[in-house]
Amino acid sequence: MKNSDLSKIKKVFFIGIGGIGISALAKMALSRGMIVSGVNDEDSPKTLDPLQKAGVEVVYQKDLKAIPKADLYIYSDAWLHRGPDIIEKAKSSGKPVLSYFEALGIFAKDYKVIAIAGTHGKTTTTAMVAEILVDVGLDPTCVVGSFVEKFGPRHGGAGSNFRKGAGEFLVVEADEYNRHFLNFHPFITIITNIEADHLDCYKDLAHIKEAFGQLASQSENVITDYLKYLEKVPKLSVPGVHNRMNAAAALAVADVLNINLEDAQKSLSQFSGTWRRLEKRGETKEGTIIYDDYAHHPTEIKASLQALRELYPFGSKKITVLFQPHLYSRTKAFFDDFAKSFKDADQVLLLPIYFAREDKDESVSSEKLSNAICANFLVTGKQAPVQSFSDFPSAEKAVLDLELGPNDVFVTMGAGEAYKVADQVFKIHQT
Repeated sequence: MKNSDLSKIKKVFFIGIGGIGISALAKMALSRGMIVSGVNDEDSPKTLDPLQKAGVEVVYQKDLKAIPKADLYIYSDAWLHRGPDIIEKAKSSGKPVLSYFEALGIFAKDYKVIAIAGTHGKTTTTAMVAEILVDVGLDPTCVVGSFVEKFGPRHGGAGSNFRKGAGEFLVVEADEYNRHFLNFHPFITIITNIEADHLDCYKDLAHIKEAFGQLASQSENVITDYLKYLEKVPKLSVPGVHNRMNAAAALAVADVLNINLEDAQKSLSQFSGTWRRLEKRGETKEGTIIYDDYAHHPTEIKASLQALRELYPFGSKKITVLFQPHLYSRTKAFFDDFAKSFKDADQVLLLPIYFAREDKDESVSSEKLSNAICANFLVTGKQAPVQSFSDFPSAEKAVLDLELGPNDVFVTMGAGEAYKVADQVFKIHQT
């Protein structure tokens, strides 16, 4: 499908429209005057409500009788596992069927793309760069894998994952999974870091580096030495060394675009974070502070807990983490690293592994990880309670039994659905 074909697309059907990334593309399609509809497997108010309010018809998987006629079908990768039959039916229509990133790559051809790539820090850095461009009047179009308050009215504690701009730039999060980022030919690419991950689709770190190298080869400007901007990062309202590094990356992009340093610094100083990136959700009436964080890789867990300890040093608050491992393959590949990632927590609770796009692997489990984390704490001389749960209801009951109070910080963590426990257990007062 060629870029010029987009002008002929009138109706688009999204398979898995409730996903955080694909829902942003649905908004992008709407902004171009396309008629949008889609299917999802469950209710997802934060992503689906704004679309439905804009007139998008959403049908749930259990109610889908037939594939609606469309000029283009776009699917989320997760639906290769959740709804392969729907994707196959779309393909039998004879119309183009594209993955989310294949489609986004085509939409992106109308812009000068600023791609934020890297194993960690993509979402926050993308949001920081986008806000800088907005604040200095460059009016970018933006696709972010989270919700940014500045991009729209708050909905459920978040703004929007898409911003329509009239300028020449598209700021986009470029995901390395399955080499998706190779659908872009960016004007600027910044690579925040490269680490082993997604070993379900890459052989090893060398294979991952090869993919990043290919992205760099098809980019006009490549930034990798952004740490030299660390000393220019202003005081941030978001904690953690990792966020200061994200801000340095954003300053590097601003420099390439010849944006005034002081203007970029002012924008960063006002950056308030994004949804599910160490997001302070509020406090309970008992005074417990509730956070939610998307960290799902050992490096990210360490960085998030370190950031929390900047705010709440040992002895000032007790930090309880409810973590949901994401993917059997990732848990298995980084098992020992996960076991060592929670040293800054006082208590660790584990939900069952969120399998997403995988079949169950009996060789790894949250119970086994729980034992390994506990053993690691014992080696360090720290007596930190660690417990795993077979389902969400039992975890919810255990959290209630903790009777958390004003000396506690409770953090739901992971790329899955751990945050739903806080939704069920706590009455959170937004602060």
